[in-house]
Amino acid sequence: MTFGTTASYIAPPDLSMAVNAAVALERPLLVKGEPGTGKTELAREVAASLGLPLIEWHIKSTTKAQQGLYEYDAVSRLRDSQLGDARVSDVANYIRKGKLWQAFEAPGRVVLLIDEIDKADIEFPNDLLQELDRMEFHVYETGQMVRAAHRPVVIITSNNEKELPDAFLRRCFFHYIRFPDVDTLRAIVAVHFPDIKDALLTTALTQFYALRETPGLKKKPSTSEVLDWLKLLLSEDLAPEDLARDPANMLPRLHGALLKNEQDVALFERLAFIARARR
Repeated sequence: MTFGTTASYIAPPDLSMAVNAAVALERPLLVKGEPGTGKTELAREVAASLGLPLIEWHIKSTTKAQQGLYEYDAVSRLRDSQLGDARVSDVANYIRKGKLWQAFEAPGRVVLLIDEIDKADIEFPNDLLQELDRMEFHVYETGQMVRAAHRPVVIITSNNEKELPDAFLRRCFFHYIRFPDVDTLRAIVAVHFPDIKDALLTTALTQFYALRETPGLKKKPSTSEVLDWLKLLLSEDLAPEDLARDPANMLPRLHGALLKNEQDVALFERLAFIARARR
């Protein structure tokens, strides 16, 4: 079971190596990188490439680690007891299985995605240490011990919004997805837009990388955003010469696909003003 570039996902050699190393070590793969560099999509492609089912657990700021194991619905049990429902005699009727439980009891090996773990409380990773290490947990309400029949391939993503605990990091195989260079980005574009003309792509990527490297930019546009931008350029049937920047503000055509806050738009307007003042 090895992972590499697929028909719909360009995986650089170092990323393929990281995935395969984590699978061989049976360790969670912790993937960091800029938002929009394909971290979430990686888990989906790994599952498809290895022919395994995918279970996705998308983390929010309010998510608790316990929810990944199970939740006991005491409120529903109390209500049913007041209504005389016979189900109240079995507490298991009020246990809701979480994503880890689903992965552990799957009939075969699965890929488990824990997406954007850094959104949760700082204690969230610590609360999953033993469960991800031993691949088992105890259900206190029923006395049941849930063990993984087949150790899942665990992929954890982070946008680096919070530092993760050292004890958690020790249990993971780590990989940082660097922003793709021009050749890799060209290959990615070819997967999504195989018929794009080379002249248009060259002009667009030249502008895109120049925009990313602009000093003072608050949010650099990502891979997903450049793909959106190229889709718009193609839908508008623009030629390379149509991409000339507006001298009044130095913004690229259809810049709303690339720049996502007013500070960055204002930055280019200031740069245009400075450029005019120097003439």
